[in-house]
Amino acid sequence: RSPAAPQRLHMQISRLAQRRVARPAARAYSSAVAAVQPPTHVATMPNQMRVATESTGGDTATLGVWIDTGSRYESDATNGVAHFLEHMSFKGTAKRNTRQLEMEVENMGGHLNAYTSREQTVYYAKVLKQDVPRAVELLSDILLNSTFSPAAVENERQVILREMEEVESQIEEVVFDRLHEVAYVGTPLARTILGPTENINSITADDISRYVKTHYTAPRMVLAAAGAVEHDQVLDLASEYFGGVPTVAPAGHDYENHASLFCGADVRDFKEDMPAANFALAFEGLKWTDPDVFTLMLCQSLLGTYDKKSSNMQYATAPMVLALDKYKVAEQVQPFCTCYNDTGLFGVYVTANLDSYDDYSTLFQILQDEMLALTQGVSDEDLARGKAQLKYNLLQQMDGTSPTAEEIGRQLLTFGRRMNLAETLARVDDITAADVKRVADKVCWDQEVSFAAIGSNLKYIGDINSLRRGTYWNRV
Repeated sequence: RSPAAPQRLHMQISRLAQRRVARPAARAYSSAVAAVQPPTHVATMPNQMRVATESTGGDTATLGVWIDTGSRYESDATNGVAHFLEHMSFKGTAKRNTRQLEMEVENMGGHLNAYTSREQTVYYAKVLKQDVPRAVELLSDILLNSTFSPAAVENERQVILREMEEVESQIEEVVFDRLHEVAYVGTPLARTILGPTENINSITADDISRYVKTHYTAPRMVLAAAGAVEHDQVLDLASEYFGGVPTVAPAGHDYENHASLFCGADVRDFKEDMPAANFALAFEGLKWTDPDVFTLMLCQSLLGTYDKKSSNMQYATAPMVLALDKYKVAEQVQPFCTCYNDTGLFGVYVTANLDSYDDYSTLFQILQDEMLALTQGVSDEDLARGKAQLKYNLLQQMDGTSPTAEEIGRQLLTFGRRMNLAETLARVDDITAADVKRVADKVCWDQEVSFAAIGSNLKYIGDINSLRRGTYWNRV
């Protein structure tokens, strides 16, 4: 390591020595903000499908079905079928063809969409208040009555192959897919959402139908609604249109839910024609239900976000951002904290022009030293700043009917309940400097790392053993 390392460690110790008393007004503000949140009503239908609503008023509403299934529940042979199904759901049902479906949504002035992730599949609609009943019926039709005609499957196959080409051009998406491949080698989370090309070319209508019968069962589905909705009305509509969803899959439609195990590994795609190196460095993070998950999110906020092109960097207070702005060895640095049902990823995504080994050494010393600095604790001033940033980000995620419905659906699938805003902000307020030190130590100190990179001059970046050595300091 360069001689700058002891100096930065000394700076971190100095920050700890300059502790300030956190402002007591922060908790009062959090309580005031949380007090305006309307209650979330949750009901479970006889078939065990849950219905959750949050009436926030206004003239529009977002309704959607959140399903506890995604690419991690596929097999290697069927990887990509969940995403394929998402496409097929808009290609016609037993009572509506594609054009009728599109015209009906357009005539309502609404918005209908869907997405697939590694652990969840979501179909949602944003409509005017008076169209809530039509939206629920429409969602049930595309989820339960899609036809999956062989001709439509063949047409959509080409659409998905073109989509794969577009995704390959989105470097950040590719890096994170590669990161999952090396972080969870041979386990479900290593699979991509779109699946490999050979699977897309071979998936049939029967594969899609079997996936629906296996995974689209009532206990794994949540109908969430927010905005101009009334709980009793939505519950009645859910009973009418989703009451027939089976509680269990038919015989012979079993699936295996293997754990995803983190391992330290790396992958590098050397592309000297690219203008920069793009990479992600990650530790194993925490699962959604871990008691320390909000503390790890706070660690992400404490690291801060860096953008070389922004003139605001010189006014930043996060130590990592200040160091990056001083040495100018990166274009962008974005910390991330990704959670899953049984594991997670915590680290940084970086875009950098590495022109020499010194650039690599300086950059990685800043990144890894500042992550490890959290294991030594934080000042009260930094703690208050990080909490304010985290609460702002959490509140942003609930700004509007669609983000609110998203939060309700996701939380019921991951936590098994709706965590209201008051509890969320209280959990953030209750985090202490000792908590940050303990959680950072558990996640980062002397732990395995995974690394994925694409771009130019990757030859300057040390091997996996070098990156692993950056996860601890020699303590005196």
